[in-house]
Amino acid sequence: MPLLTKQSASIDWFDPDDVPRDVVTLGAAGVEIGGPNSAETTFGERKERGFHRHRKGELLLTLRGVITLEVEGGLWIVPPQSAIWVPGGVVHKFTASGTIDCYVLFIENSVATGLPATCSSLATTPLLRELLVRSASLPVLYPEGGMASHLVTLLLDELALAPVGNLHLPMPTDPRLRKIAETIMNDPADRGTIASWGRRVGLSERTLARLLKQQTGMSFGRWRQQLQLMLAVRWLGSGASVQQVSDDLGYESAGSFVTMFRKALGTSPGRYIARSGL
Repeated sequence: MPLLTKQSASIDWFDPDDVPRDVVTLGAAGVEIGGPNSAETTFGERKERGFHRHRKGELLLTLRGVITLEVEGGLWIVPPQSAIWVPGGVVHKFTASGTIDCYVLFIENSVATGLPATCSSLATTPLLRELLVRSASLPVLYPEGGMASHLVTLLLDELALAPVGNLHLPMPTDPRLRKIAETIMNDPADRGTIASWGRRVGLSERTLARLLKQQTGMSFGRWRQQLQLMLAVRWLGSGASVQQVSDDLGYESAGSFVTMFRKALGTSPGRYIARSGL
């Protein structure tokens, strides 16, 4: 299948659910998100704008750019060299900005048995990335039973071995908690306490803590830190400096931010960027 590029962004792509193959791969190279040649529009006018679903499961690998996945009850960040898995039938939405290089793999449920039953971020290996790139060059109706089928089988086997990542933010469903979440995402430097946030939405500190624990499994402090971590990865992936990210998140110093980042992801922002190829 030819790559989707900035020059080919007006192509009307087919519905992958209609393709009689277990695996269908689409690649996008150098596509600007949010402009007139937007990949958000091009990946099917009807199927990929806003929230949507597929019968087939969907795996998205980013090589350049940072993409966000939202489903009911969850938010994921997909930095470069990482992938996100969405099981078949799950309503979801991908958003991104800037220029991206990515590959989207649609997998029939009957052959996706080795993949997680819920949305998950996946770490990728060089072999897995190369298999995805190679699969995107296959014809839409590739011959079954030959080399193409062997490639697809190896790709599925390698996917089943991919470790699950941790850039996931459980999202509450209670409208008062959603208001808090949206306000913090718009102003992550706001250092209000759980008590002050509760007063803003008419909840006691105890009730807010109880509801957030029930709906996300996290304390308020842990949940806010995870949100800040995901925003940090997005901004670093867009070229922001560690100092800029630290300031925008409201940390007193870059060192405090680096300490938080290292504890959460096991490495410094600089090494994380270098490892991810950002």
